Amino acid sequence: MKYPIGIQTFSDLREDGYVYVDKTALVHQMVTSGKVYFFSRPRRFGKSLLISTLESYFRGRKELFEGLAMEKLEKDWYEYPVFHIDFNGDNFAKEGVLEAKIEGFLRQAERMYGKDEDLLTMGDRFEEVLRRAGEKYGRRAVVLVDEYDKPILDVLDTPMEDKNRDTLKAFYSTFKSADRYLQFVLLTGVTKFSQVSVFSGFNQPKDISMDDRYQALCGITQEELEQYFADPIAVLAAQEGCTSDEMKLSLKAQYDGYHFSEGMVDIYNPFSILNAFDSLKLRDYWFATGTPTYLMRLLQHNHEQMNDLTGKYYDASLFADYKADVEQPLPMIYQSGYLTIKDYDRFTSSYLLDFPNNEVRRGFLSLIATGYFKTQPTQVMGWLAQAMRDLHLGKTSAFRDSLTAFLASIPYDSHPGLRSMDLMEKHFQYTFYLLVRLMGVYSRLLIEKAYSQGRVDCILETQDYVYIFEFKLDGTADDALRQIEEKGYAKPYADDKRCVKQIGVVFSSETRTVSDWKEKGEL
Repeated sequence: MKYPIGIQTFSDLREDGYVYVDKTALVHQMVTSGKVYFFSRPRRFGKSLLISTLESYFRGRKELFEGLAMEKLEKDWYEYPVFHIDFNGDNFAKEGVLEAKIEGFLRQAERMYGKDEDLLTMGDRFEEVLRRAGEKYGRRAVVLVDEYDKPILDVLDTPMEDKNRDTLKAFYSTFKSADRYLQFVLLTGVTKFSQVSVFSGFNQPKDISMDDRYQALCGITQEELEQYFADPIAVLAAQEGCTSDEMKLSLKAQYDGYHFSEGMVDIYNPFSILNAFDSLKLRDYWFATGTPTYLMRLLQHNHEQMNDLTGKYYDASLFADYKADVEQPLPMIYQSGYLTIKDYDRFTSSYLLDFPNNEVRRGFLSLIATGYFKTQPTQVMGWLAQAMRDLHLGKTSAFRDSLTAFLASIPYDSHPGLRSMDLMEKHFQYTFYLLVRLMGVYSRLLIEKAYSQGRVDCILETQDYVYIFEFKLDGTADDALRQIEEKGYAKPYADDKRCVKQIGVVFSSETRTVSDWKEKGEL
């Protein structure tokens, strides 16, 4: 089986025998149900392949759809003039790159269809090209724009943001004046900017990003996984010494969990799952491809709020106009694929957001930790790997020593604003939030679990051990253990066969590392 890793051209994929998860029934539904669409998905989720599939369809390349759902659904196979605009690959943070990109596209189109020398603005020139193309083909034009928002995301929160936004607004306004020349328009991207910005110049496209009908348009569903990839699942299972059903659970935990509408259909990250089958290893493929610079800029403004983002319900209105905003990063983080919908409350019309899977959780938290602690990613993940080995083996003394050393290694001036005890306590709380959330990727994690008598700071469950942590700032470990006892945090584990350890940890505001540690053994 050939896996289309890095293959974004539909014709190459079909002609060269790569496996293709058939989405053409949804494509046919889209092209026959509307005219101007916007579709958002995270990076490497197949948006470019979708654009290429539509291009092949509108060019009437029937032979490429042989054996697919489209072959039976489409009867006419007309050929339309297709304009494919791809904003991938360029760095639009450089002055003049966006203007040169659009100018190059227009010149190429004018060479093909002719030019009116009296028309000077990009909008007028584009409209004229669309009109001439329609005359030549006898059919209206199709416009496909891949990653339409990249020129803005590249300069988000910089002086060039308004300039690039205005340039795109002028270009996209063509879709309103040239409506009579258009058969179909699709814009893909990460985020939909507000009505007062990019899209204000033309009729609002129909946003199908959170439409139940198109939630599986990109990505792989559980049914598709089992239909198309039964053989590689079996091979992976044999390699790991487990059953196919057990391997499916591992793949689900690592790569599944995306939901793009209240319909809650589980979607696998296609890039990661295909790489896993190709290499026969479960690794963090999607996150390893890098973090967008726009997301890094957003997160730099919101370190202390990261622990409040997950596990909460948000009003659906937040997602109706999910613009990029450093003060309100949540919609952008969701659209970028780092958080996803985990539940929909119809009564309040709100969404529960959390990490989609272990790959994203581990990568995102390590990214945040790296920025917050001012350390290298390898240092964070190296400490984490050793810490989890210690806890899985019950070596709490070794874990204590490595935690103390790690905290001591954080540059003292990494957070120079920490002066008051209140700020220090927030730093302490956020430090341990990041660390225990990272550890929770490798075990069952309960953080600040509510009990009848209070809230426990952290419970980590491994195969053989249960660790109940209570953290204190400038207190005593005895006080922390006493709270565990008085609040009855260990009672739910009274009949548990695993070793239950209650641990009090004190963090010093002066040294900014562990100053006291005591533990109580098995119940």
